[in-house]
Amino acid sequence: MVREVIMPKFGFTQETAEIVRWIKREGDLVDIGEPIVEVTTDKVNMEVEAPARGVLGNVRYREGDVVPVTEVIAYIMPLEEVGVQSASQSGTDHHMVVNSAPSQRSEPKATPLAERVARTVGLSLDRIQGSGPNGRILRRDVENTLRQLSMNKVRAVPAARRLAREAGIDISKVKGTGPHHRVQSSDVQNYLATRSSLDATFTTSGPIKQPEDVVTSSTITGDTQTQSGYRKLPLTGMRRTIARRLQRSAQEAPHIQLEVRVDVTEVEALRAKANRHHLDEQPKVSLTAIFVKSAAWALKRHPYLNAWLQSIGHEEQIVLVDEINIGIAVALEQGLIVPVIRKANEKGILQIAREIDDLSQRARTDKLRPDEVVDGTFSISNLGMFGIERFSAIINPPQVAILAVGAVCREVVADENNGISVRPLVKLTLCVDHRVVDGAVAAAFLHDLKVVLEDPQVMLL
Repeated sequence: MVREVIMPKFGFTQETAEIVRWIKREGDLVDIGEPIVEVTTDKVNMEVEAPARGVLGNVRYREGDVVPVTEVIAYIMPLEEVGVQSASQSGTDHHMVVNSAPSQRSEPKATPLAERVARTVGLSLDRIQGSGPNGRILRRDVENTLRQLSMNKVRAVPAARRLAREAGIDISKVKGTGPHHRVQSSDVQNYLATRSSLDATFTTSGPIKQPEDVVTSSTITGDTQTQSGYRKLPLTGMRRTIARRLQRSAQEAPHIQLEVRVDVTEVEALRAKANRHHLDEQPKVSLTAIFVKSAAWALKRHPYLNAWLQSIGHEEQIVLVDEINIGIAVALEQGLIVPVIRKANEKGILQIAREIDDLSQRARTDKLRPDEVVDGTFSISNLGMFGIERFSAIINPPQVAILAVGAVCREVVADENNGISVRPLVKLTLCVDHRVVDGAVAAAFLHDLKVVLEDPQVMLL
Protein backbone atom coordinates (compact mmCIF):
# COMPACT_ATOMS: atom_id res chain seq x y z
CA MET A 1 0.00 0.00 0.00
CA VAL A 2 1.27 3.48 -0.89
CA ARG A 3 2.03 5.50 2.27
CA GLU A 4 1.84 9.27 2.55
CA VAL A 5 4.68 11.36 3.98
CA ILE A 6 3.03 14.14 5.99
CA MET A 7 4.48 17.48 7.05
CA PRO A 8 4.38 16.98 10.83
CA LYS A 9 2.83 19.32 13.34
CA PHE A 10 5.14 19.77 16.32
CA GLY A 11 2.87 21.98 18.42
CA PHE A 12 -0.71 23.08 18.90
CA THR A 13 -0.08 26.52 17.41
CA GLN A 14 2.18 25.52 14.50
CA GLU A 15 0.75 26.24 11.04
CA THR A 16 3.64 25.70 8.59
CA ALA A 17 7.17 24.32 8.30
CA GLU A 18 9.90 24.87 5.74
CA ILE A 19 11.64 22.11 3.80
CA VAL A 20 15.36 22.65 4.37
CA ARG A 21 16.80 19.65 2.54
CA TRP A 22 15.72 16.36 1.04
CA ILE A 23 18.02 13.78 2.62
CA LYS A 24 16.67 11.13 0.25
CA ARG A 25 15.91 11.72 -3.40
CA GLU A 26 12.99 10.59 -5.49
CA GLY A 27 13.64 6.97 -6.43
CA ASP A 28 15.70 6.14 -3.32
CA LEU A 29 14.98 2.98 -1.38
CA VAL A 30 14.16 3.88 2.25
CA ASP A 31 13.63 1.83 5.39
CA ILE A 32 10.95 2.53 7.96
CA GLY A 33 12.21 5.13 10.45
CA GLU A 34 14.99 6.34 8.14
CA PRO A 35 15.31 10.17 7.87
CA ILE A 36 14.16 11.34 4.44
CA VAL A 37 13.73 15.12 4.73
CA GLU A 38 14.90 17.91 7.04
CA VAL A 39 12.32 20.55 7.97
CA THR A 40 12.45 23.62 10.16
CA THR A 41 10.12 25.89 12.07
CA ASP A 42 11.00 29.07 13.95
CA LYS A 43 11.67 26.83 16.93
CA VAL A 44 13.54 23.73 15.84
CA ASN A 45 15.06 21.73 12.98
CA MET A 46 13.86 18.15 12.67
CA GLU A 47 14.27 15.15 10.39
CA VAL A 48 11.06 13.53 9.12
CA GLU A 49 11.33 9.75 9.00
CA ALA A 50 9.91 7.32 6.46
CA PRO A 51 6.59 5.86 7.68
CA ALA A 52 7.20 2.61 5.77
CA ARG A 53 9.77 0.70 3.74
CA GLY A 54 9.74 1.28 0.01
CA VAL A 55 10.75 3.74 -2.68
CA LEU A 56 10.42 7.51 -2.22
CA GLY A 57 8.31 8.92 -5.01
CA ASN A 58 6.11 11.81 -6.15
CA VAL A 59 7.97 14.45 -4.13
CA ARG A 60 5.58 17.42 -4.18
CA TYR A 61 7.67 20.22 -2.67
CA ARG A 62 11.17 21.54 -3.23
CA GLU A 63 13.81 22.67 -0.75
CA GLY A 64 12.93 26.11 0.57
CA ASP A 65 9.16 25.64 0.17
CA VAL A 66 6.97 26.56 3.15
CA VAL A 67 4.34 23.86 3.58
CA PRO A 68 1.17 23.79 5.74
CA VAL A 69 1.24 21.19 8.49
CA THR A 70 -0.46 17.82 7.78
CA GLU A 71 0.05 18.39 4.02
CA VAL A 72 1.27 15.42 1.97
CA ILE A 73 4.82 16.17 0.80
CA ALA A 74 5.73 12.82 -0.81
CA TYR A 75 4.78 9.15 -1.03
CA ILE A 76 6.46 5.86 -0.13
CA MET A 77 5.69 3.22 -2.75
CA PRO A 78 6.00 -0.46 -1.79
CA LEU A 79 8.59 -2.43 -3.75
CA GLU A 80 5.93 -4.85 -4.96
CA GLU A 81 4.06 -1.99 -6.58
CA VAL A 82 7.22 -0.48 -8.05
CA GLY A 83 8.19 -3.84 -9.46
CA VAL A 84 5.06 -4.22 -11.61
CA GLN A 85 5.36 -0.80 -13.24
CA SER A 86 6.04 -0.75 -16.93
CA ALA A 87 9.48 0.22 -18.15
CA SER A 88 8.12 3.47 -19.56
CA GLN A 89 6.82 4.45 -16.14
CA SER A 90 9.86 3.51 -14.12
CA GLY A 91 13.11 5.36 -13.79
CA THR A 92 12.40 8.23 -16.19
CA ASP A 93 10.87 10.62 -13.71
CA HIS A 94 13.27 10.11 -10.82
CA HIS A 95 15.85 12.69 -9.91
CA MET A 96 18.54 10.46 -8.40
CA VAL A 97 20.69 8.27 -10.60
CA VAL A 98 23.43 6.18 -9.03
CA ASN A 99 26.28 6.25 -11.53
CA SER A 100 29.01 3.65 -11.74
CA ALA A 101 32.31 3.38 -13.53
CA PRO A 102 32.27 1.56 -16.89
CA SER A 103 32.61 -2.16 -16.43
CA GLN A 104 34.59 -4.51 -18.61
CA ARG A 105 32.36 -7.50 -17.88
CA SER A 106 29.31 -8.37 -19.90
CA GLU A 107 25.81 -7.31 -18.93
CA PRO A 108 24.84 -9.50 -15.99
CA LYS A 109 21.72 -11.55 -16.16
CA ALA A 110 18.85 -10.52 -13.92
CA THR A 111 15.27 -11.49 -13.41
CA PRO A 112 12.75 -9.16 -15.08
CA LEU A 113 11.49 -8.01 -11.67
CA ALA A 114 15.04 -7.24 -10.46
CA GLU A 115 15.69 -5.28 -13.67
CA ARG A 116 12.54 -3.21 -13.22
CA VAL A 117 13.28 -2.44 -9.54
CA ALA A 118 16.89 -1.46 -10.33
CA ARG A 119 15.80 0.71 -13.23
CA THR A 120 13.13 2.39 -11.09
CA VAL A 121 15.64 3.47 -8.44
CA GLY A 122 18.32 4.37 -10.99
CA LEU A 123 20.79 1.65 -9.97
CA SER A 124 23.13 0.10 -12.53
CA LEU A 125 23.10 -3.69 -12.61
CA ASP A 126 26.91 -3.59 -12.84
CA ARG A 127 27.00 -2.61 -9.16
CA ILE A 128 24.97 -5.62 -8.00
CA GLN A 129 26.35 -9.04 -7.05
CA GLY A 130 23.82 -11.72 -8.00
CA SER A 131 23.01 -14.58 -5.66
CA GLY A 132 20.84 -16.61 -8.03
CA PRO A 133 21.80 -19.51 -10.29
CA ASN A 134 24.92 -18.69 -12.33
CA GLY A 135 25.14 -15.31 -10.60
CA ARG A 136 21.71 -14.17 -11.72
CA ILE A 137 20.54 -11.00 -10.02
CA LEU A 138 17.37 -11.35 -7.96
CA ARG A 139 15.17 -8.64 -6.48
CA ARG A 140 16.63 -9.21 -3.02
CA ASP A 141 20.10 -8.51 -4.46
CA VAL A 142 18.89 -5.09 -5.64
CA GLU A 143 17.41 -4.37 -2.22
CA ASN A 144 20.57 -5.49 -0.39
CA THR A 145 22.74 -3.26 -2.59
CA LEU A 146 20.51 -0.26 -1.99
CA ARG A 147 20.52 -0.94 1.73
CA GLN A 148 24.32 -1.09 1.77
CA LEU A 149 24.55 2.19 -0.13
CA SER A 150 22.24 3.79 2.42
CA MET A 151 24.31 2.44 5.34
CA ASN A 152 27.44 3.99 3.88
CA LYS A 153 25.93 7.48 4.14
CA VAL A 154 27.03 9.65 7.05
CA ARG A 155 24.48 10.00 9.84
CA ALA A 156 24.37 13.55 11.22
CA VAL A 157 21.89 15.90 12.89
CA PRO A 158 20.57 18.71 10.64
CA ALA A 159 22.46 21.46 12.47
CA ALA A 160 25.74 19.56 12.05
CA ARG A 161 25.16 19.16 8.30
CA ARG A 162 24.34 22.85 7.99
CA LEU A 163 27.44 23.87 9.96
CA ALA A 164 29.63 21.60 7.82
CA ARG A 165 28.18 23.03 4.60
CA GLU A 166 28.73 26.61 5.79
CA ALA A 167 32.33 25.79 6.79
CA GLY A 168 32.99 24.02 3.49
CA ILE A 169 34.12 20.73 5.05
CA ASP A 170 33.37 17.11 4.16
CA ILE A 171 31.17 15.83 6.97
CA SER A 172 32.29 12.26 6.30
CA LYS A 173 35.66 13.25 7.80
CA VAL A 174 34.05 14.21 11.13
CA LYS A 175 33.88 11.55 13.84
CA GLY A 176 30.41 11.38 15.37
CA THR A 177 29.94 11.10 19.14
CA GLY A 178 26.15 10.94 19.21
CA PRO A 179 23.89 7.88 19.33
CA HIS A 180 24.93 5.30 16.69
CA HIS A 181 27.93 7.55 15.92
CA ARG A 182 25.69 10.31 14.57
CA VAL A 183 27.62 13.54 14.00
CA GLN A 184 26.59 16.37 16.36
CA SER A 185 27.14 20.11 15.98
CA SER A 186 29.82 19.93 18.67
CA ASP A 187 31.68 17.31 16.62
CA VAL A 188 31.86 19.67 13.64
CA GLN A 189 32.99 22.53 15.89
CA ASN A 190 35.72 20.34 17.43
CA TYR A 191 36.84 19.28 13.95
CA LEU A 192 37.05 22.91 12.85
CA ALA A 193 38.99 23.84 15.99
CA THR A 194 41.46 21.00 15.39
CA ARG A 195 41.88 21.96 11.76
CA SER A 196 42.42 25.61 12.72
CA SER A 197 45.16 24.56 15.15
CA LEU A 198 46.89 22.56 12.41
CA ASP A 199 46.57 25.45 9.98
CA ALA A 200 48.21 27.75 12.51
CA THR A 201 51.06 25.29 13.09
CA PHE A 202 52.04 24.73 9.47
CA THR A 203 52.66 27.37 6.80
CA THR A 204 52.57 26.90 3.05
CA SER A 205 54.81 28.30 0.37
CA GLY A 206 51.96 28.57 -2.11
CA PRO A 207 49.27 31.22 -2.33
CA ILE A 208 46.82 31.43 0.56
CA LYS A 209 43.41 30.09 -0.41
CA GLN A 210 40.51 32.47 0.22
CA PRO A 211 37.64 31.11 2.35
CA GLU A 212 34.84 30.07 0.02
CA ASP A 213 32.25 32.36 1.60
CA VAL A 214 34.38 35.53 1.35
CA VAL A 215 33.60 37.38 -1.87
CA THR A 216 36.53 39.34 -3.27
CA SER A 217 37.05 41.13 -6.56
CA SER A 218 38.74 38.01 -7.94
CA THR A 219 35.92 35.64 -6.98
CA ILE A 220 32.93 37.58 -8.28
CA THR A 221 30.99 35.43 -10.70
CA GLY A 222 27.50 35.36 -12.16
CA ASP A 223 25.10 37.89 -10.68
CA THR A 224 27.16 38.59 -7.55
CA GLN A 225 27.75 42.35 -7.29
CA THR A 226 29.73 42.64 -4.07
CA GLN A 227 32.75 44.74 -3.15
CA SER A 228 35.93 43.08 -1.92
CA GLY A 229 35.69 41.65 1.60
CA TYR A 230 31.89 41.49 1.81
CA ARG A 231 29.83 38.37 2.29
CA LYS A 232 26.33 37.60 1.07
CA LEU A 233 24.52 35.09 3.23
CA PRO A 234 21.10 33.78 2.22
CA LEU A 235 18.28 34.15 4.72
CA THR A 236 17.29 30.51 5.05
CA GLY A 237 16.11 27.90 7.50
CA MET A 238 15.45 28.88 11.08
CA ARG A 239 16.69 32.45 10.55
CA ARG A 240 14.21 33.04 7.71
CA THR A 241 11.32 31.53 9.66
CA ILE A 242 12.11 33.68 12.70
CA ALA A 243 12.33 36.78 10.50
CA ARG A 244 8.99 36.05 8.87
CA ARG A 245 7.15 35.37 12.15
CA LEU A 246 8.57 38.34 14.04
CA GLN A 247 7.95 40.67 11.12
CA ARG A 248 4.36 39.48 11.10
CA SER A 249 4.13 40.03 14.86
CA ALA A 250 5.59 43.54 14.67
CA GLN A 251 3.26 44.50 11.82
CA GLU A 252 0.03 42.87 13.00
CA ALA A 253 0.19 42.99 16.80
CA PRO A 254 -0.14 46.50 18.28
CA HIS A 255 2.57 46.31 20.95
CA ILE A 256 2.21 48.37 24.09
CA GLN A 257 5.11 48.53 26.55
CA LEU A 258 5.07 49.01 30.29
CA GLU A 259 8.14 49.28 32.47
CA VAL A 260 8.69 48.91 36.18
CA ARG A 261 11.77 49.09 38.39
CA VAL A 262 12.01 46.25 40.92
CA ASP A 263 14.09 46.02 44.08
CA VAL A 264 15.53 42.48 44.01
CA THR A 265 17.17 42.53 47.45
CA GLU A 266 14.97 39.68 48.68
CA VAL A 267 15.37 37.76 45.41
CA GLU A 268 19.16 37.91 45.70
CA ALA A 269 18.94 36.76 49.32
CA LEU A 270 16.68 33.85 48.32
CA ARG A 271 19.04 32.90 45.52
CA ALA A 272 22.09 33.03 47.78
CA LYS A 273 20.37 30.87 50.40
CA ALA A 274 19.33 28.28 47.80
CA ASN A 275 22.84 28.11 46.36
CA ARG A 276 24.46 27.71 49.77
CA HIS A 277 22.55 24.48 50.27
CA HIS A 278 22.51 23.14 46.70
CA LEU A 279 23.80 19.62 46.02
CA ASP A 280 26.67 18.94 43.64
CA GLU A 281 24.34 17.59 40.96
CA GLN A 282 21.96 20.53 41.36
CA PRO A 283 22.74 23.53 39.12
CA LYS A 284 22.91 26.86 40.89
CA VAL A 285 19.71 28.87 41.01
CA SER A 286 19.74 31.78 38.58
CA LEU A 287 17.69 34.95 38.72
CA THR A 288 15.86 33.66 35.64
CA ALA A 289 14.55 30.65 37.58
CA ILE A 290 13.08 32.95 40.24
CA PHE A 291 11.61 35.23 37.57
CA VAL A 292 9.93 32.21 35.92
CA LYS A 293 8.37 31.08 39.20
CA SER A 294 7.24 34.62 40.07
CA ALA A 295 5.80 35.24 36.60
CA ALA A 296 3.89 31.96 36.78
CA TRP A 297 2.37 33.06 40.09
CA ALA A 298 1.30 36.40 38.59
CA LEU A 299 -0.04 34.79 35.40
CA LYS A 300 -2.36 32.62 37.47
CA ARG A 301 -3.95 35.85 38.71
CA HIS A 302 -4.10 37.42 35.22
CA PRO A 303 -5.18 34.74 32.71
CA TYR A 304 -5.48 37.11 29.73
CA LEU A 305 -1.69 37.32 29.58
CA ASN A 306 -1.45 33.51 29.56
CA ALA A 307 -3.22 33.20 26.23
CA TRP A 308 -2.97 32.78 22.46
CA LEU A 309 -4.55 34.81 19.69
CA GLN A 310 -5.46 32.44 16.87
CA SER A 311 -6.87 33.02 13.40
CA ILE A 312 -9.46 30.59 12.06
CA GLY A 313 -10.34 31.58 8.52
CA HIS A 314 -11.25 35.25 8.65
CA GLU A 315 -12.08 35.09 12.35
CA GLU A 316 -9.79 35.55 15.34
CA GLN A 317 -10.28 34.04 18.77
CA ILE A 318 -8.61 34.35 22.16
CA VAL A 319 -7.57 31.05 23.73
CA LEU A 320 -7.13 31.22 27.51
CA VAL A 321 -4.77 28.36 28.35
CA ASP A 322 -5.08 26.47 31.63
CA GLU A 323 -1.43 25.38 31.73
CA ILE A 324 1.19 28.05 32.40
CA ASN A 325 4.03 27.17 30.02
CA ILE A 326 6.81 29.76 30.12
CA GLY A 327 9.32 29.95 27.28
CA ILE A 328 12.93 30.95 27.97
CA ALA A 329 14.75 32.59 25.07
CA VAL A 330 18.12 30.93 24.30
CA ALA A 331 20.45 32.49 21.73
CA LEU A 332 22.01 30.19 19.10
CA GLU A 333 24.38 30.93 16.23
CA GLN A 334 21.66 30.30 13.66
CA GLY A 335 18.91 32.14 15.51
CA LEU A 336 16.84 32.07 18.68
CA ILE A 337 15.09 29.11 20.25
CA VAL A 338 12.60 29.20 23.11
CA PRO A 339 12.39 25.97 25.13
CA VAL A 340 9.38 25.76 27.41
CA ILE A 341 9.06 25.22 31.17
CA ARG A 342 5.70 23.43 31.35
CA LYS A 343 3.30 23.97 34.25
CA ALA A 344 5.77 26.39 35.81
CA ASN A 345 3.27 27.39 38.50
CA GLU A 346 3.26 23.81 39.82
CA LYS A 347 7.06 23.55 40.15
CA GLY A 348 9.49 24.75 42.76
CA ILE A 349 12.39 27.09 42.06
CA LEU A 350 14.97 24.28 42.31
CA GLN A 351 13.13 22.15 39.77
CA ILE A 352 12.75 25.13 37.43
CA ALA A 353 16.48 25.83 37.77
CA ARG A 354 17.27 22.23 36.81
CA GLU A 355 15.01 22.39 33.77
CA ILE A 356 16.41 25.73 32.58
CA ASP A 357 19.96 24.40 32.85
CA ASP A 358 19.10 21.16 31.04
CA LEU A 359 17.05 22.77 28.27
CA SER A 360 19.61 25.51 27.65
CA GLN A 361 22.49 23.05 27.34
CA ARG A 362 20.59 20.78 24.97
CA ALA A 363 19.37 23.75 22.93
CA ARG A 364 22.98 24.75 22.23
CA THR A 365 23.86 21.20 21.13
CA ASP A 366 20.76 20.73 18.97
CA LYS A 367 19.35 17.96 21.17
CA LEU A 368 15.93 19.39 22.06
CA ARG A 369 12.84 17.33 21.29
CA PRO A 370 10.05 19.00 19.28
CA ASP A 371 7.64 18.84 22.24
CA GLU A 372 10.08 20.90 24.34
CA VAL A 373 9.81 24.03 22.19
CA VAL A 374 6.07 24.24 21.50
CA ASP A 375 2.88 25.38 23.22
CA GLY A 376 4.47 28.16 25.27
CA THR A 377 1.94 30.61 26.69
CA PHE A 378 4.28 33.41 27.88
CA SER A 379 7.93 34.21 27.19
CA ILE A 380 10.82 35.70 29.17
CA SER A 381 13.95 37.16 27.55
CA ASN A 382 16.87 38.04 29.83
CA LEU A 383 19.79 40.09 28.45
CA GLY A 384 21.01 41.20 31.85
CA MET A 385 24.15 39.06 31.61
CA PHE A 386 25.31 41.36 28.79
CA GLY A 387 24.91 44.48 30.92
CA ILE A 388 21.76 45.59 29.07
CA GLU A 389 19.76 47.65 31.56
CA ARG A 390 16.48 47.73 29.63
CA PHE A 391 15.07 46.63 26.29
CA SER A 392 11.79 45.74 24.67
CA ALA A 393 11.10 42.42 22.96
CA ILE A 394 8.79 41.40 20.13
CA ILE A 395 5.92 39.13 21.10
CA ASN A 396 6.29 35.52 19.97
CA PRO A 397 3.01 34.70 18.17
CA PRO A 398 0.48 33.34 18.94
CA GLN A 399 1.38 34.41 22.48
CA VAL A 400 0.16 37.81 23.60
CA ALA A 401 2.88 38.91 26.04
CA ILE A 402 6.63 38.79 26.65
CA LEU A 403 8.75 40.00 29.57
CA ALA A 404 12.18 41.56 28.98
CA VAL A 405 14.57 41.42 31.95
CA GLY A 406 17.51 43.81 32.24
CA ALA A 407 20.70 43.75 34.29
CA VAL A 408 20.83 44.14 38.06
CA CYS A 409 22.12 47.65 38.77
CA ARG A 410 22.98 49.01 42.20
CA GLU A 411 21.44 52.43 42.63
CA VAL A 412 20.89 54.96 45.37
CA VAL A 413 17.25 55.03 46.47
CA ALA A 414 15.23 56.80 49.14
CA ASP A 415 12.86 54.85 51.38
CA GLU A 416 9.53 56.01 52.80
CA ASN A 417 11.33 57.88 55.57
CA ASN A 418 13.71 59.57 53.12
CA GLY A 419 16.51 57.28 54.23
CA ILE A 420 19.20 56.78 51.60
CA SER A 421 20.58 53.36 50.69
CA VAL A 422 22.08 51.47 47.77
CA ARG A 423 19.79 48.75 46.45
CA PRO A 424 19.95 46.17 43.61
CA LEU A 425 17.35 47.17 41.02
CA VAL A 426 16.13 45.53 37.81
CA LYS A 427 14.10 47.12 35.04
CA LEU A 428 11.34 44.88 33.68
CA THR A 429 9.68 45.74 30.37
CA LEU A 430 6.40 44.01 29.56
CA CYS A 431 5.19 44.00 25.95
CA VAL A 432 1.60 42.92 25.31
CA ASP A 433 -0.66 42.58 22.28
CA HIS A 434 -3.21 45.37 22.68
CA ARG A 435 -5.76 43.35 20.69
CA VAL A 436 -6.05 41.01 23.68
CA VAL A 437 -4.59 42.81 26.70
CA ASP A 438 -5.56 46.32 27.77
CA GLY A 439 -3.08 48.63 29.43
CA ALA A 440 -4.76 48.39 32.83
CA VAL A 441 -4.66 44.57 32.77
CA ALA A 442 -0.98 44.60 31.82
CA ALA A 443 -0.24 47.15 34.56
CA ALA A 444 -2.00 45.00 37.17
CA PHE A 445 0.08 41.98 36.16
CA LEU A 446 3.30 43.97 36.32
CA HIS A 447 2.32 45.35 39.73
CA ASP A 448 1.73 41.85 41.12
CA LEU A 449 5.01 40.65 39.64
CA LYS A 450 6.84 43.52 41.33
CA VAL A 451 5.15 42.71 44.65
CA VAL A 452 6.17 39.04 44.60
CA LEU A 453 9.73 39.77 43.49
CA GLU A 454 10.22 42.30 46.28
CA ASP A 455 8.72 39.87 48.81
CA PRO A 456 8.87 36.25 47.52
CA GLN A 457 7.09 34.96 50.64
CA VAL A 458 3.87 36.33 49.13
CA MET A 459 3.81 33.18 46.95
CA LEU A 460 3.31 31.12 50.11
CA LEU A 461 0.12 32.93 51.12
